[in-house]
Amino acid sequence: MAVRARGWCRVDLAGGTLDIWPLGVLHRNARTVNLAIDLPVVVDVDHADGGFAVSQGGETIRAESAAQLAGLEGTDLVGEILHELEAPPLTLTISSASPRGGGLGASSALAVALIAAVETLVGRELSSPRRASALARDLEARLMGLPTGRQDHYPALVGGALDIRYRPGGEVVRLLDVDLESVAESLIVAYTGRSHFSAGNNWEVIRKRLDGEAESIELFDGICEVAGRLLTALESGDLAAVGEQMSAEWSFRRRLAAGVSTPEIEDLLSAASGAGAWGGKATGAGGGGCIAVLTPSDHRAQVEEALARAGARILPARPAAGGVRIDRLPG
Repeated sequence: MAVRARGWCRVDLAGGTLDIWPLGVLHRNARTVNLAIDLPVVVDVDHADGGFAVSQGGETIRAESAAQLAGLEGTDLVGEILHELEAPPLTLTISSASPRGGGLGASSALAVALIAAVETLVGRELSSPRRASALARDLEARLMGLPTGRQDHYPALVGGALDIRYRPGGEVVRLLDVDLESVAESLIVAYTGRSHFSAGNNWEVIRKRLDGEAESIELFDGICEVAGRLLTALESGDLAAVGEQMSAEWSFRRRLAAGVSTPEIEDLLSAASGAGAWGGKATGAGGGGCIAVLTPSDHRAQVEEALARAGARILPARPAAGGVRIDRLPG
């Protein structure tokens, strides 16, 4: 039998970047509040007679070993994971509903889905969410040569709305009791049309904070406070306040480093606000990718129309319950 694993992408509502160690432990009450969305990354894995074949985007890349895959553009993360898991020869088919460079955590969703698929295929016990998240994070860091975060993996692994606290000794993840259908009526995710490169923006942000720059410390303190207020609003079902806090978070985030904000992002957020949205922000590290906004449900159509006129592509993204899904398929 072959195996299919599916992991969700995510929208970070507030507190992103704090998930990159050690930033979260430098600020008391640091947290990320995020939301799994039903844009899946799907991995099909089956045994092969020899070597590896990875198909995605209409192209198939073949290699004799996982280590060789790790050295090829487009399969480097897959190769790193397969090499670390000591996977046997495999064929893999990968698809993603997220735009490339969308800032929705697709690479992390791929990583945890691939780990689950390979472990299931070879008959190993599935890694816990904490273990799978740590493994994926560390392999992504090895690949990029830069620190990577922890928030993207949990929506793919757990689903729903999450509060991720960064405590000494490790993160604490809490699944929130939130009416996801109500959020779905108000949430709009739109692609700016410009791919982002999160590692570059994140390194500049990390460097400033670790250098102890006063403005950087002040901005992260502000992000922490906003994330706490947003969490309270989300748990109470006050979506108007959630949208307002998303905009407040962006007012701090956009100042963390040059390149986090772009003219496309600002034009789209302005268009959404002008059409009646409560608020919004760029997802992930900014610099392109997607934006997420919350709007009154009776303004949704006009906000989507305003975003489309401003050049955005509206994505069919709704909040998603349930974590990584594993199915067995005919081999």
